[in-house]
Amino acid sequence: MKKDLPDVGELVVVTIKEVKNFGATAKLEEYPGKEGFIHIAEVATGWVKYIRDYLRENQKTVCKVLSVDPNRGNVELSLKRVNEHQKREKISEWKNEQKAQKLLELVAHQLKKSVDECEAEFADSLRERYGNLYSAFEDASASEDWLPDVKGKWKSIFVKIAKENVVLPYVKIGGTLEAYSLAPNGIELIRETLDTGQEASVNIQYAGAPRYRISVTDKDYKSAEDTLKRVVQRITDNAKKNGVYAEFNRK
Repeated sequence: MKKDLPDVGELVVVTIKEVKNFGATAKLEEYPGKEGFIHIAEVATGWVKYIRDYLRENQKTVCKVLSVDPNRGNVELSLKRVNEHQKREKISEWKNEQKAQKLLELVAHQLKKSVDECEAEFADSLRERYGNLYSAFEDASASEDWLPDVKGKWKSIFVKIAKENVVLPYVKIGGTLEAYSLAPNGIELIRETLDTGQEASVNIQYAGAPRYRISVTDKDYKSAEDTLKRVVQRITDNAKKNGVYAEFNRK
């Protein structure tokens, strides 16, 4: 379930509403109808002479929640306790959640249900499972058999919308493999050796004798590096068995 107010320590996206000499009021973008206050002492490290050097009306930024009064609805915020990396990550996450909400509207439309009905039926549970709804759409777009333990008419529609609208982020790494054999059937031995490196995320292309390009496309560098290492090891092991000279040079 969506919360009415943020938690202490949470990073929130805000839009500055009004800037005064002693601080600024800000709209909490992820909590409709809620506002927070940034005291001048929490705007920047050190002494702040002119608050407008740091904040202006309609500016979007990221703050850390210092305190929450649920009875009065007061939220105290800090700008200075958020670093640039945290700010970029949070803004990116917020934008993705806005996209996810638009995609959920498409799902609801095809199911002929309201967004609130979809929230209750599956979106809330997906947020609990993935941390946020956009990650659920990303996983649905990438998976061949998404959430096999989950049933429901909404699932096929959700996957369809995900695959049509979510462009998955990916990284691509690789290098050049030199491979040759002096055996009479050397070409067949090389082909057999390279075939052992085939995987869904791996592409092996001829680049002019005796070179072959090996590239790996994956969701992040660690996964790509692990795959490349595994594939190259498998190729070089089989090259030795087949009497093929093979040396890999990373780009």
